[in-house]
Amino acid sequence: MSPRNLTHTYTLRIELEGGRPLIWRRILVDGSVTLGKLHHYLQAAMGWTDAHLHEFEIAGQVFAVPHPEDDPERPVNDERRVKLSKLVKAGDHFLYRYDFGDSWSHRIVVEAVDPEASEPDGVAEVAAGERACPPEDVGGAESYMELVEAITTRRTSEEAQDWLAWAGTDFDPERFDRIAANAALLRMAWNKWA
Repeated sequence: MSPRNLTHTYTLRIELEGGRPLIWRRILVDGSVTLGKLHHYLQAAMGWTDAHLHEFEIAGQVFAVPHPEDDPERPVNDERRVKLSKLVKAGDHFLYRYDFGDSWSHRIVVEAVDPEASEPDGVAEVAAGERACPPEDVGGAESYMELVEAITTRRTSEEAQDWLAWAGTDFDPERFDRIAANAALLRMAWNKWA
């Protein structure tokens, strides 16, 4: 195999901060992905709907899609122009923030970087994970913990029924569907969405 076909697969562990028990995912991605593409992979792996703004913070730098209304005192690097492999190595960690109103912060640890032959379009796979992603617009970690407590300890209460009417009557905070997450990644790859 020629050196130009050799890629590095990054094993990333994503932990959603602020809630207990821990909501986490382990994904494998091609190190040549941009942070813009990684954003879409994280959305699919976690179960978010990409309905809100986001940013990465790596080594004290902020990466996002720059906007003319960004604070000039807080420089933002264009996430679409920088590759994961240029920013982090095995053992590093960084933050991914999503929905600035609800303030979801994800701690991402680079567990491993492995040289591996890759398909031309790269690698994106959810290898493991636990627990459901909070529903969009739930109000942040504290509000989500209230939802979980209500539907797991007082499921027949009016409060729990209100939460379930809003989140979906089949919402189960313990359920994580790895097959569905990987299907979302596969659809993204086939349709060239990311």
